[in-house]
Amino acid sequence: MREFFALLLALPLGAQTYDLLLKGGHVIDPRNNVDGLRDVAITAGRIAAVAPAIDASQARRTLDVRGLYVTPGLIDLHVHLFATTGVKDAWAGDNSILPDGFSFRTGVTTMVDAGSSGWRNFETFRHTVIDRARTRVLALINIAGLGMMTDFAEQPVHDMNSAEVARLAKKHRDVVVGVKSAHFQGPGWESVDRAVEAGRLASIPIMVDFGYFLKTRPYWQLVTDKLRAGDMSTHCYRGPVPIADENGKLYDYLLKARARGVKFDVGHGGGSFTFRNAFAAISNKFYPDSISTDLHTGSMNGPMFDMPSTMSKLMAIGLPLQEAVRASTWNPAQQIQRPDLGHLSGGAVADIAVFRLQDGDFGFADSSRGAVKGKQRLVCELTVKDGQSVFDWNSRNGVDWKTLPKDYGIRPVDLIIPPPK
Repeated sequence: MREFFALLLALPLGAQTYDLLLKGGHVIDPRNNVDGLRDVAITAGRIAAVAPAIDASQARRTLDVRGLYVTPGLIDLHVHLFATTGVKDAWAGDNSILPDGFSFRTGVTTMVDAGSSGWRNFETFRHTVIDRARTRVLALINIAGLGMMTDFAEQPVHDMNSAEVARLAKKHRDVVVGVKSAHFQGPGWESVDRAVEAGRLASIPIMVDFGYFLKTRPYWQLVTDKLRAGDMSTHCYRGPVPIADENGKLYDYLLKARARGVKFDVGHGGGSFTFRNAFAAISNKFYPDSISTDLHTGSMNGPMFDMPSTMSKLMAIGLPLQEAVRASTWNPAQQIQRPDLGHLSGGAVADIAVFRLQDGDFGFADSSRGAVKGKQRLVCELTVKDGQSVFDWNSRNGVDWKTLPKDYGIRPVDLIIPPPK
């Protein structure tokens, strides 16, 4: 950060200080309690200034974002990206997607793979996906050795190696941000307990997809006893999760779990979100700590679709816009121990999403055929990653083609062979 500000101070007076200026937008930056009209300036891939008015003459390029909402780049805390394994009908395989095809067009600049790979194949995942993506890809390592190759692969307790997961997490600490326990069908707590142990050894949080709800290990015990402060329960609005009693009153165990520091993540997916539970929680002001998609081939075309759609459907049942942004930016950044992300502070990495909040009549579905109507929907207009425009829905970066040189679009190596007369 000091080097960045030193660069700014070294610029000569009168020079164009900023590489890019987003002008006139409504900035929502929960980390810094900003919620109002601001200009956002970027230099060398970093946030240089956020202020009510920044002189456009100080920027090499200015984009007009009046009437739009400007937020930190979204962090999708639960996705599946191990799409290079060739395994049929598996979360680590055909059910996964490659990140760059789905991230920037929805305002997402950071994706967290939620345990698609385990300690046996994480390094393959890193080489084939993480290191090749333009999207910032982070990962939770599955406590099961082969990760999500198949549901069966997540069952063998003997393959849940806490020490090996912790070793890999430390080796790859630049991208590994947690441990995943998922889909365990056994009667005991082995998958959760070993994930917690791995998290303890590596000083990182765990995320639990409870998978199967059994009398021998009730959900309330998971969040009030097994999980530590900072650990995450994903699919928090799934059908079997007990949220409220017959009178609509929130169960006390949820408040006790939150008081302990346990985090509740949406993880919508193709089968893990019901309006029945989401409405019960939100109407009691028990908002999710983080909004995530559980993006995979079974959710990307509906009912989940993407991050802005998931944010919008929660807003349709009462979640304030500002809280939807908080749960998609600064909250998840803290949950994965990446305070460098999810905000627009001076010197922070310039990851930015710009949204239009459309007014109209919209329909939203949960994963069990439930539906609600809403009056507003977020649509991504522009995404900036590391200071570079990577998605531009309405061509704000473009120039009227009639003003360009007559031979624009022709490279020096191109041969122009006119047709015969």
